[in-house]
Amino acid sequence: VQLVESGGGLVQPGGSLRLSCTPSERTFSSDVMGWFRQAPGKDREYVGAVSWTGQMVTYADSVKGRFSMSRDSAKNTGYLQMNNLRSEDTAVYFCATCSSNLRCYGGRMDFYDYWGQGTQVTVSS
Repeated sequence: VQLVESGGGLVQPGGSLRLSCTPSERTFSSDVMGWFRQAPGKDREYVGAVSWTGQMVTYADSVKGRFSMSRDSAKNTGYLQMNNLRSEDTAVYFCATCSSNLRCYGGRMDFYDYWGQGTQVTVSS
């Protein structure tokens, strides 16, 4: 099983990017999709998670009001829309799938089964 991510890049502070994540199998279309990030020299941290319907979403405090997550079931793709980006958002971003229902929203990586390869997001002027 692969999770294919795309959409990373270089953006100026205050700019926007949208990351995409597509599982290679539709079997995981009903799983929760989580997003994590890892900055250089730091531990991987939870960004948020979205249910397969898109109706339940949680965000880390550091991104609330700036990032949003969604799912497109027809395309079997999840999205992380990042607005008003800051230099501290610079990191490698990962998507992952979780079949543990409500436990998926607590931010623990060990509940996530499959991971994408990561995509670099750099916020710099």
